[in-house]
Amino acid sequence: MYWQQPDEDDPQQFSVPERVIDLHFRIECPALPVDHGWLLFSALRPHLPWLEQEPGAGIHPIHTAESGNGWSRPEQRDALLYPSRRTPLVLRLPRSRLHEAQQLRGTTLTLGDFSLTLGQATVRPLHKSRTLHARHLGYPDADNEAHFLEQAVNELRSLDIGFKKVLCGRDHTLRNGEQELATRSLMVADLTLSDAVRLQEHGLGPFRHLGCGLFIAHKAV
Repeated sequence: MYWQQPDEDDPQQFSVPERVIDLHFRIECPALPVDHGWLLFSALRPHLPWLEQEPGAGIHPIHTAESGNGWSRPEQRDALLYPSRRTPLVLRLPRSRLHEAQQLRGTTLTLGDFSLTLGQATVRPLHKSRTLHARHLGYPDADNEAHFLEQAVNELRSLDIGFKKVLCGRDHTLRNGEQELATRSLMVADLTLSDAVRLQEHGLGPFRHLGCGLFIAHKAV
C-alpha cells in the first residue's frame, strides 16, 4: 500500500468536465454469464467498430448488486447473473462519440446463448469522488501482486495523477477471445477531484473494451 496525507478540495465548487461521459442504457436481459465482457464486446463491435481503439472509450462490466436476502454475486465465470430492471449497460465514451452510441437504442444484441435489448439511454457525468476503483485491471503478470502494484503506480505517475493511496484487490481471470486474461482489482483513494476525473477519463492499462481499467466511485470506503 502507498500512503500519504490527502489534500482537500471542495466538491461543491468543483464542476466535472464532460470531455468523457458514461452512457447508461436500460436493458432487457433475463440472464447472462458472469464473465460476459468478450461476448458483449463482440456483439457491440459491428455497431461501434471504433470501440476498442477509441481513447476514452470502454464497456463497463454489467454488475448486479448483492441483495439483502442472502443472494450474493457468484464468482464462477460460467455462473449466471440475473439483471434486474434497474441494472444498466454503461458505455464510457468521449463526448464526440455520444450520438453514434445513442443510436443503439432498440437494438437486440446476441451474447452467445443470451440476448440483451438496449432501451432508453441517459448521459451521466463522471463521478465526483476522491476514492475510485476498477473491478478489473489487465496488466501483464496481474497474478503477481507486487509487480501489478508497481505497474499501476508507474502509470499513475505517467498521467501526473497525485495519488495518495493505492491498494490492489482480488484477482480474476476473464475470457479474451480464445485466450484467458489475468486481472486484478485496484482502488485509488484520497485523490483531488481534478485527478479523479483525469483517472476516469484515461483509465489504466489495456483492454477497456473488456471492462478493464475503467474507474468508478468506491462508495464503501
